[in-house]
Amino acid sequence: MGTILGTILAFLIVFGILVFIHEFGHFLVAKLVGIRVEVFSFGYGKRLFGLKKGHTDYRISVLPLGGYVKFLGEGVYEPGKVLEPDDFAAKTRFQRFLVIVMGPVMNILLAVAIVAGINMVGVTSPEYQDQIPVIGWIEPGSPAARADLKADDQILSVNGRKTATWTDVEIAVGTKPDRLLTLEVSRSGGIMKVPLTTESRTKYDMGYAGFFGKILTQVQMVSPGSPAEKGGLLAGDVIKAINGEPVYFYRFIEIVEANAEKECEFLVERNGRDVMLRITPRREGKVGKIGVMQTAKSVVKKYAFFPAIGQSFKENKRLAFLVVDFLKNIFTGQASAKQLAGPLEIANFSYAALRMGFLALMSWIAIISLQLGILNLFPIPVFDGGQLFVLIIEGILRRDLKPKARQIWMQIGFVIFIVLIAFVILNDIVKRLPNGWNSLSPF
Repeated sequence: MGTILGTILAFLIVFGILVFIHEFGHFLVAKLVGIRVEVFSFGYGKRLFGLKKGHTDYRISVLPLGGYVKFLGEGVYEPGKVLEPDDFAAKTRFQRFLVIVMGPVMNILLAVAIVAGINMVGVTSPEYQDQIPVIGWIEPGSPAARADLKADDQILSVNGRKTATWTDVEIAVGTKPDRLLTLEVSRSGGIMKVPLTTESRTKYDMGYAGFFGKILTQVQMVSPGSPAEKGGLLAGDVIKAINGEPVYFYRFIEIVEANAEKECEFLVERNGRDVMLRITPRREGKVGKIGVMQTAKSVVKKYAFFPAIGQSFKENKRLAFLVVDFLKNIFTGQASAKQLAGPLEIANFSYAALRMGFLALMSWIAIISLQLGILNLFPIPVFDGGQLFVLIIEGILRRDLKPKARQIWMQIGFVIFIVLIAFVILNDIVKRLPNGWNSLSPF
């Protein structure tokens, strides 16, 4: 019950912030251009409470699953009717365009502002993500092993798209499960093309190749009384080598497990200095353990005010192109629909972020806000982009569309919207079924 309530609370916090910012964008520009705002509502349905100031009813409504701003004359098209000066339809197309577009723009600006703030506070991230994608370890039997990739190979591109960092590689591979990819690889001074067929992992159908970077292992926690504690290993230490062999994250686990009850020399980096320790893994079952919780070596990225804003624009630009590219891949069948997140998944992720702390929650809000802003610009009738599309068409024709044409456009959009909502909700549900979509088949 606590988890359910927490999930609902987290969803309402995240969605409430996103909706308020979005509708405030519409509201702000409408006021600036002189359009009368009749209702500014958080939530839909019956009015619970609020206050009326001037012509505007600021209200909280019964269903806290969104919100809206209602303008005077919005959605009412009566040819020949004398319009009041503050009527929505009395304004120029450009003014109406600004009012409508400002909702998605505010969501995008919110994402930029949050990421900039986090960049100033400082964010911890795995060091390898920004490194050149040089392979450090390959899982035996994985797609990468079958493709005959080698340690020290550098991945230059995936399907023709340049990969400057491991983040680029993870995105290129992770969004394409069970797909044949062409990797351009640099090996021993030469460049070669390598075909690789990814696998599908997790309930989200994430693409998996089985290669990993030169990821150093950092000790996150040392168990009391463990071989690691007895050998002098401390939280924060970075493992550089074992028995003289340079080791990366996954190789570290292999060596420890293979050396049960055998003393090993650990070369670790501690506060910028190299320290040599002797640790004997204890036998647990058939493998060795030293009693640590390890993670990828991390770094703290912290920026001053203006660099933080610049970095935020850079990060959000990359994520924006990723969203557009992902949607293109969905429609072309290159990405799995299981990677889509509907309201149930968003609620679950929101709760997870809430439990991780304030910065994690704000990071999640930034991600969803950016996606909401971009999706709302798509020319689907019930989205802001649908209204913008109509205004652009009217601007090109230099006349308003007939009320019947607008009505048909909105009806088409409503059907599309209902189908999309039904699909993403059903998609969230089938992810939790043992056989996914196949669970719904009677055969």
